Amino acid sequence: MENPFGYGGVVGHGSFCNRTQELADLQEMMLSGSRCFVYAERRMGKTSLVLKALSRLSAKSCLPVYIDLWPTDGPTSFAVNTARALSLVSETRAGRMLELAKALFGRLRPSVTMDDAGKPNVQFGVDNTTLKKVDLAEVLQAPQELANRTKKKVIVVFDEFQQILQYGDDLVERQIRSSIQQHKNVSYVFLGSRKHLMQDMFLDQSRPLYRSAAHYPLGPIATSHWQPFIASRFRKADKKIDKQQITELCSRTEGHPFYTQHLCHVLWSTTESGGAVDDASINKAVDELLRRESHAYVTLWESLTRNEQRLLRGLANSESPPKPFSSDFTRQYGLRTSSNSQRAAESLLRKDVIDRESSSFVIVDRFLRLWIRALS
Repeated sequence: MENPFGYGGVVGHGSFCNRTQELADLQEMMLSGSRCFVYAERRMGKTSLVLKALSRLSAKSCLPVYIDLWPTDGPTSFAVNTARALSLVSETRAGRMLELAKALFGRLRPSVTMDDAGKPNVQFGVDNTTLKKVDLAEVLQAPQELANRTKKKVIVVFDEFQQILQYGDDLVERQIRSSIQQHKNVSYVFLGSRKHLMQDMFLDQSRPLYRSAAHYPLGPIATSHWQPFIASRFRKADKKIDKQQITELCSRTEGHPFYTQHLCHVLWSTTESGGAVDDASINKAVDELLRRESHAYVTLWESLTRNEQRLLRGLANSESPPKPFSSDFTRQYGLRTSSNSQRAAESLLRKDVIDRESSSFVIVDRFLRLWIRALS
């Protein structure tokens, strides 16, 4: 029997746990022509959630456009990736695709080629030296043009949106703000996996996109939702796991979807048909996961300063959200002063080892947290 717990990459329907309310909220925002930014820690399932919401929309009345900004490095690649996504989602025939691309993105000098499978693909003749502000404006006006042409609601999703902070200037941010604020029948969803960067973009008064979209933070999944999801998948394979063990498992992963599914994957595979999970089984599965990741964790740990290590120990060993700049915390974990703790936190944020969580911080990798606790 195939392991029913999936992790890594986009999660398919069979491995999707709950998120019923989140799906309903996102669909409502997409259909209402809203603009929202969805932010969460890495591997929290943002992309899977949004793609599932898009798949539920009617093809007769909606045109979904998904754009991954992760591979982009500046305004030109942003414009090209966006233009290509808009072209490919609108037409499937080469001639019509080229006609549309020329109508919407004539300044980018589009052409259509055929790939090895015989499918058309759009290429553009613009480069970093020739892209102008007016070219970018043309690209960002295209969703409105598509809505007018097709008489459909256009839903544009920019994934890994914080990538535009690496472009060297705020041209793309400013142009987005200028272009989309008057659009009708076009919805925008901005996804980001580095919460503090996304929050800075939309909450900092000095940024072009300040208060330009609604906020939708995505958090862990509650244990009450994991209970039936995990139990039923074990039961179908004639394996037993009771509520107590599921609660313990979720406490290790803090309900984070990726780490919960990953731990369940290992636990399911190491439990024999007809067998039952107990505390020893969970400990064994965790030990196996930490063994697999130990080399990467040792390498990371040895690259950190002493104060960064001390801060991480404090975060890892706190059962409730700690106050890392308090005198009690800095004294207990050898940081001595709040300024030492602040500098360590800022450095770890830049390295994407921790992320902000309310008034505290969380270690992004839940298994790294368990590994650090085992050091103590």
